[in-house]
Amino acid sequence: MNRWRRALASGGRQALASKGAGGARCKLTPAQVRELEAVLEAGPAIWGWEDQCWTLARIAELVRRRFRVEYTLAGIDVLLHRLGWSVQVPARRAAERDEAAIAAWREEAWPVVKVRRRTWAPGWSSRTSPARA
Repeated sequence: MNRWRRALASGGRQALASKGAGGARCKLTPAQVRELEAVLEAGPAIWGWEDQCWTLARIAELVRRRFRVEYTLAGIDVLLHRLGWSVQVPARRAAERDEAAIAAWREEAWPVVKVRRRTWAPGWSSRTSPARA
C-alpha cells in the first residue's frame, strides 16, 4: 500500500491536501518581505551604491544590515523568485565601441583569419609523430 492510500485511509481527503511549497520557511516575516520589496523598488543608490544594479551580494548585505537575518546567495535567489523578481542581465557594450571599425574588420580581416582548413591533406592516425628513417 503506498503512502497516498495510507494517508487517504487514515485522514480522508483532507490528508491529501497540499501543505504548501516545500523547503525551508522564509526567515523574514511577511511585513519584512513587504518592506524588502519596497526597498528593492527604491533602488540601490539610496543605500550608497553608485550604479543602479542590484546583485545577490548587495541584497544579502542589505537584508543582513536592515533585518539582521543571514542569507546565502542561493537563499536570496530563492527569496527573490518567490517575490516574482528575476535575473536581469544588461547588454554589456563598451561606450568607446566603434561600429564602423567593427563592420570593416568583419568584412576585411575576418575572411583572412577564417580560412578553410585543408581536410584533404594526408594525416597520421597515430597520436605520436611518425618515426624518422
